[in-house]
Amino acid sequence: MTSALTLRDRIQDQYGALSGADRKLADVVLAREKDLLAYSATELAALAGVSKASTARFFKRLGFADFQAFRQHQRQGALQPSPLSRVAQRGMRASRVQHHIAQDAQQLKALADSLSDASVQQAAKLLLGARRIWVVGYRNGYMAAFYAQALLSQLRAEVHLLNEGSGEDAELLAEIQRGDVLLAMDFRRRTRRLSQVVDIACDAGAALVLISDARVSALTARAQAQFICPHQGEAIFDSYVGAISLINYLATATLAHLPRKARARMAAIEQIHARLDDLEPPL
Repeated sequence: MTSALTLRDRIQDQYGALSGADRKLADVVLAREKDLLAYSATELAALAGVSKASTARFFKRLGFADFQAFRQHQRQGALQPSPLSRVAQRGMRASRVQHHIAQDAQQLKALADSLSDASVQQAAKLLLGARRIWVVGYRNGYMAAFYAQALLSQLRAEVHLLNEGSGEDAELLAEIQRGDVLLAMDFRRRTRRLSQVVDIACDAGAALVLISDARVSALTARAQAQFICPHQGEAIFDSYVGAISLINYLATATLAHLPRKARARMAAIEQIHARLDDLEPPL
């Protein structure tokens, strides 16, 4: 294990191969990731319902000499990988454009291999039946959130971008009720605000559709539908071609359930564009 890997990265890399006891510990650790220094090994073991010996073996498996080495790692405040840290590791030279595009293609293939039509249809039905759809994404997730809101609002009314920039997050969150759906974008480098927003929305009764690059996180337990979009590991800047492609298809799948209603809404939107004369004609 390299020191550049975050604790979350280490757990995600091994999660599929973990034993039942180790998974319990992994879930506890991820749910308390921000406050881990406040817990002893005995307390973590008790929270997970496993032995202290299991806890020691778990942290060794993650690449730490013992629990104290893990605590030291946390004290050092290892950051989520940043573009700057990748520049320091790999230099500033770009790979050939063909290699860059091939990596994006691999990302799309990995997404295609992990998706099932049933999971997409489940999410589409949640979006279709929602009283209101709330979309949220911070930092690198904002672009995907904006795109999702732009597409879905063409198909149906009451699609709102939660972090739309006016600073009225609390006022918008107060509007969320049972029967609503929160569509959340969860990509590294994560902000603390996202988990707070998800908790508030889910506590109010909203269903959660999660698009993430994390196979396991504190948010996954609250999701009714989840999609994993792997990030591009070697590039300086993370690529989101998988997330954008998924959102596009998710909107299309939702449209298929609303053929008449969505078509009428789209026609009304086009008529208003014509009256406004705000779009340039095609070249």
